[in-house]
Amino acid sequence: MSYYETIFIARQDISPAQTDSLADSFEEVLKSLGGRVTKKENWGLRTLAYKIKKNKKGHYVLMNVDAPADAVAELERQMRINDDVLRYMTVKVDSLDEQPSAMLRFKSNDEKPRRENYNEHDDNRTY
Repeated sequence: MSYYETIFIARQDISPAQTDSLADSFEEVLKSLGGRVTKKENWGLRTLAYKIKKNKKGHYVLMNVDAPADAVAELERQMRINDDVLRYMTVKVDSLDEQPSAMLRFKSNDEKPRRENYNEHDDNRTY
């Protein structure tokens, strides 16, 4: 089986509980076709870069998937016909990362990594 990372964006007007049940239904589709979800992260309601189907925000969900290609094709088909899903993207990866994603690690601004070698008055800058 191959490894995939799938991210989908759900409409802003559904509740977080409905987003979780949507992710669970997609997980059941994969399980029924011989795949499994190793990690599922709900990134919450986030602002979109541009409006999608008149929505300014969306619920983001990341899933790490270990499944055959047929199961992933069926998952994408289910996402395509579901009215609650605004966008989805599936990427094939070499290995699945079990660590929390960068979105969860740096959730608040206080935890973002600082630039250590930054000098405001660097005279060696080129423009």
